[in-house]
Amino acid sequence: MTVSLPRTAVFVGAAALALSACGAAPDDASTTTDGKSAATATSAEAFGGMDALVKAAKKEGTLQAIALPRDWANYGALIDGFEKKYGIKIEVENPDGSSQDEINAVTSRKGQDRAPDVLDLGSSFALSAAQQGLLAPYKVADFADIPEGQKDAQGRWYNDYGGYISIGCDAKRVKTCPTTFEDLLKPQYKGQVALNGNPTKSGSAFGGVWAASLASGGSFDDIQPGLDFFAELKKNGNYTPVESTPATVEKGETPISIDWDYLNAGYADEFKSKGLDWQVAVPSDGKFSQYYSQAVNKDAPHPAAARLWQEYLYSAEGQNLWLKGYARPALMTAMEKAGTLDKTAAAKLPEVSGTPEFPTEAQQSKAKEVLGQGWGKAVSE
Repeated sequence: MTVSLPRTAVFVGAAALALSACGAAPDDASTTTDGKSAATATSAEAFGGMDALVKAAKKEGTLQAIALPRDWANYGALIDGFEKKYGIKIEVENPDGSSQDEINAVTSRKGQDRAPDVLDLGSSFALSAAQQGLLAPYKVADFADIPEGQKDAQGRWYNDYGGYISIGCDAKRVKTCPTTFEDLLKPQYKGQVALNGNPTKSGSAFGGVWAASLASGGSFDDIQPGLDFFAELKKNGNYTPVESTPATVEKGETPISIDWDYLNAGYADEFKSKGLDWQVAVPSDGKFSQYYSQAVNKDAPHPAAARLWQEYLYSAEGQNLWLKGYARPALMTAMEKAGTLDKTAAAKLPEVSGTPEFPTEAQQSKAKEVLGQGWGKAVSE
């Protein structure tokens, strides 16, 4: 994560990293009696079945995660559910970090006990991590049910939960809430429009720029109109460089926030009790949908726990917990057919029409390159 209030913070320094999770488990904790190693297991079946995986993961006793804020897509409930079910402690480092922070942690701590076991990455960052050889091939039990185009053929990453870019608005501070990207250019929104991070580091902010591109004549092949949109937003004074978080919203610093619909919808619930009316709209002129991807660090200090975490996230229990956080789980269609989907939670999702389309790997790589080269210039003074 990459990416909004959470997942956009700058990379923490060495002193802070030293406070990260506990050291790696004993060498034999991740190996079965017949010599199968969790570190090289490409599925639970290949390791000897779920019972063997659970046993090895419990023996390791810890899962080291990074950039998982508890208020991001219901991660708090997922973490608590896993810990309660398996008795394995999850240590979360730098919860407000970005996708790039996650990759940095893996590369800078390669072979160290305090490296992250698992990653939750914006899709373009998952592609980068796979290209760098950082991810372990591992296919969860329901891997075949993850839609084509939303998973790596080798199982190095696969989509888990997602949603649409939306516009969140503090209706008590903003007289008329914007519902389209075109609206955001109006002079009444001076100094009010924020992203939840830097799009060169944050998956959600990246999505915000791409949605703006689609609303401005761009395409999956051309994200430049999105950069031009934010350059105009900056020029006319509407864009604020303050990264939006629940805290900045409460203080009135970011009354309009471009973010994933599941985050904005979750904040609306959270803010209600504080007397704040947070309105959420999926812009009709820039419908952009994307999922976050799960992955296992190839050099995970706790390889069995890392793989068990993936199995939990892709179980009906895990997928329905995403849904309760207003995120659309990757296995939603398969669960509807199987009758395991939480229909009450599904009915509360923000309304969107049409079938979502997703950029290809090549399109994402190109867009990331264009953003890396042009974002600073687009929003500089």
